[in-house]
Amino acid sequence: MHQAFLGSERVRKINLGGSSSTHSQQQILDAVRQQREQRQDQRRRQESARKLQAWWRGRSEAKRYRNLLRNTFDTTTGPIVDWTRLLVLGWGGSADDHERLGRWSRTILQAAPDSLNAPFQTSQRDSWFLLLRRVAMLLLTVAGAHPLSIHAVPHLQVISYILSPQQVSVLDLTDHVLRKGLYHHLSKGITNTPLESKTSPSLPLLTKLTAAPFGIIAPTSLSFSNLIHDFCSQIMSIPILPNRLPLDVLRAFSSQVPIAHLDKLRIQELTDSLTDDSKLHLMANLLVFVPPRLPKLGNAVVGAYLELMTYLINSLPAGTFDPTHKANMSARSGGNIGPDDSDGEETPFTTSTEATRWPDDPMSAWDIRTRNRLQIIPSPSHIGILVELTSKDGRSRQKLFPFLLTTFMAWPSKKDTIAHCARSAKGGSSIIKEVWRNWVRISKLGRKADPGSDWMNMIDPNLAPWWPPFLFLVEIYSQDLLTMGDDEFFATSVGSTAPRNPLTLDELTGFSKQLLNIAFPLYWNEDQDIIKDGFVPAMKITWRTVRDMLTNCLKLLHERDSRRKFTPDDHWLMTSNIDIQSFVEAAVYEEAKLDDNISGVISKRQLAYISPRLGVLNNIPFCIPFPVRVKIFRHFVLNDMSNLGLNEPLGRPRHKCVVRRHQVARDGYDGLYSLGRELKGRIQITFLDQWGNEEMGIDGGGVFKEFLTSLSKEVFDTDHGLWLATSRQELYPNPHTYAREAHQLNWYRFIGRILGKALYDGILVDVAFASFFLAKWLGRQSYLDDLASLDPELYKGLIYLKHYEGNVEDLALNFTVNDNDLGVTTTKTLLPNGKNIPVTNENRLQYITLVSHYRLNAQIKQQCAAFFEGLSDIIRPNWLRMFNQQELQILISGTEDPINVDDLERNTIYGGVFDASHDTIRMFWSVIRSLDQKQRCALLRFVTSCARPPLLGFKELYPKFSIRDAGSDESRLPTSSTCVNLLKLPVYKSPAVLKQKLLQAIHSGAGFDLS
Repeated sequence: MHQAFLGSERVRKINLGGSSSTHSQQQILDAVRQQREQRQDQRRRQESARKLQAWWRGRSEAKRYRNLLRNTFDTTTGPIVDWTRLLVLGWGGSADDHERLGRWSRTILQAAPDSLNAPFQTSQRDSWFLLLRRVAMLLLTVAGAHPLSIHAVPHLQVISYILSPQQVSVLDLTDHVLRKGLYHHLSKGITNTPLESKTSPSLPLLTKLTAAPFGIIAPTSLSFSNLIHDFCSQIMSIPILPNRLPLDVLRAFSSQVPIAHLDKLRIQELTDSLTDDSKLHLMANLLVFVPPRLPKLGNAVVGAYLELMTYLINSLPAGTFDPTHKANMSARSGGNIGPDDSDGEETPFTTSTEATRWPDDPMSAWDIRTRNRLQIIPSPSHIGILVELTSKDGRSRQKLFPFLLTTFMAWPSKKDTIAHCARSAKGGSSIIKEVWRNWVRISKLGRKADPGSDWMNMIDPNLAPWWPPFLFLVEIYSQDLLTMGDDEFFATSVGSTAPRNPLTLDELTGFSKQLLNIAFPLYWNEDQDIIKDGFVPAMKITWRTVRDMLTNCLKLLHERDSRRKFTPDDHWLMTSNIDIQSFVEAAVYEEAKLDDNISGVISKRQLAYISPRLGVLNNIPFCIPFPVRVKIFRHFVLNDMSNLGLNEPLGRPRHKCVVRRHQVARDGYDGLYSLGRELKGRIQITFLDQWGNEEMGIDGGGVFKEFLTSLSKEVFDTDHGLWLATSRQELYPNPHTYAREAHQLNWYRFIGRILGKALYDGILVDVAFASFFLAKWLGRQSYLDDLASLDPELYKGLIYLKHYEGNVEDLALNFTVNDNDLGVTTTKTLLPNGKNIPVTNENRLQYITLVSHYRLNAQIKQQCAAFFEGLSDIIRPNWLRMFNQQELQILISGTEDPINVDDLERNTIYGGVFDASHDTIRMFWSVIRSLDQKQRCALLRFVTSCARPPLLGFKELYPKFSIRDAGSDESRLPTSSTCVNLLKLPVYKSPAVLKQKLLQAIHSGAGFDLS
């Protein structure tokens, strides 16, 4: 349509509703709300101003009135009630007010105490009672804050009158001041008095007042428990309290301390209300006043004292009392005598605060007097009197066990002394037998062998009372085993006067089964967080700590059983509770997962937390049959080989080494030491004979086995200086300084790798090691029972010392040991300042332990460390921990059982013209059966390069034992290819010829030229 007709397209918009507005509805509402809030704020301001003005007017009026009351008080001494009211209502806390309070106290004292009772006979009785409560608190507050002021003594004297039994309404007054903090102010008064001012006249009054309420409030009343709670928390926790009082005041105070009422304490509530410092000072002060009076106290009070000390010690951080235990152990004699770092052999005694550690040495920050008093707790006299006093009362006796257990944990370095005192005290000679027969044997703990049901039984709160005696027995008997020789352990003669094991072998069988039934669920439990952080019912001990304690005791008992069987067959096995095949598969799988996710050395505790099955294998491996563990070990090795690409049986060797027959050790060291962990790979050995010619033979593994056998024979020769032999011809590292030189330590490192290589490849080595040396492979310490094999004379001397009935100090021994090194005698100290520490009846067990430790562990520490470093390059430590010392020896050198010819025949394969029915083969087996054991071993070595049969029988020999024909020339000798375990046997016609030729061959001593 035409634009001129329609006009412009732009249309003007007209608002018919009035003028336009740009405000939205929301903006309007916000504006209204803001205006309302402004009005409300204005009203609040006005109301606050009115209140402030009223408060100011009130304060001004009160100040004016108070000044009026003060002026009136200053100008009059009117009736006591009115005059006291002026003082109380006019009190403002100024210096002038303190002077007025002092004037009031002196006036009351001059008027005689009866003046305080007179108003109670008037109509102002109620007012006077309220005023007396107020003025009493004023006097306490001022005297406590300023105990050295000139007014302190009058104030305290007046308070003494107010709280005297003759005072009217004294019970109500006493109850009031107790609720308002009587002991808090008395504590301030004592602590605000400097030590150099201990002759201050206010101190006797302050200490007398602490006992005043006990003469007023009856022990049977409900408030008495609060009274003794406040006394202990406020007064008995004052730092070095006995040293703050003059001697005469201390005597009086000591007689007034309400020790006889300790059984009225709410112990847990008291412990929870105190700071750590206050707990320590409370213990230190109790140890001054309580032990001298213990014989005169009742059984209930002795039990309360034990319970209180147990709670206090348990509530403090681990390491509080013995923080430098490990440092001291490693620092003895310049660090040469301390125990090797072991993974779990020193039980980590931890309480509810086990994750808490005080920095450095917390005791160094305390007064020396406090430190010395706390050492009374593990002292022989203190332990002895407690054991004696509880010996005839079952209830207090039951409280002794958690106390001693807690003391073991708090003072690990004095554990042997504590245990000795507990056993040697009057009433403690049969304490181990008593605990076993009266508590542990009849308890339900560890009675079920099923992991699931036994775990539910363990956490049952109804069984809480049985745990302390059980754990105490575990700990004290474990300690006893450390200094118990095998002759004493296995002693059975009842009428003999010779030292005997406190438990019979039958009792130990039952006890060890209880231990196993509890320990196994603690490892098998899939929820390891519960084990790590959960607590034993009604105790401040984690399940992890319990597990470590039980594991330690089980290992000690199993080690004795391994040396000399006293338990039934399969006693230690838990196979009825698990599926073995599933266990093996899961263990191998979990180990493989660890390889993928974790690098570095894993401790036994970490393994238990990560994998229940690996935790069992590394901590209580004897639960699983030995053959199963060997199978698992081989699986671990095969997995490692697979990861490294070593599982091709005839792959190209990675390393070559030429070895002269007469220099096997030297050439082997020069050619292989630098390989380190690469020694796991395939090694090609070429032997040179005495003329320098290469011996014939293709190394398919047999030549290397021959090399290992020859090398072992040379390096373990005791004439070479690296090894010594016990009386049983078992080897251990030479302890002399010569063997600690850097070059010799490299040899130990190399030998460790070579032995690790033998274990890795499944090659048996004919060498026997001392049990205490094998223990180092497993991260364990050795104790007195191992010393008999190393030094029989020293062992007998220590046993004599242990059971010496006279005064040990007459033997003139101290904590030193003489060390003869290549003709030079030196003296080593077993403890700091050991020359000046005599061996006594109380510390003799500590001396025996330290001497044994020095001979068995410290002297060979560096050599063992180097050897184990090399061994760990090839074999992971957690693989070895699946075995004990005896099993490890079998793993190294095979079983000493006779060669089972029937088993060998069943697992032999034939080649060439031979089969099982061939006449020569029949003659061969007939001849083998006629050979003695030594000749059979020689044959086995001739064919396989190892004289001992495989651990699990000849079915495990790889390649299989094989026999093939070597022609019909009967003048030829049999030959072998050890690389494939092959015997090449001519077709002999006569049994006599076969035997003669076979013996000549196996005893020829030739190398690979014979093959």
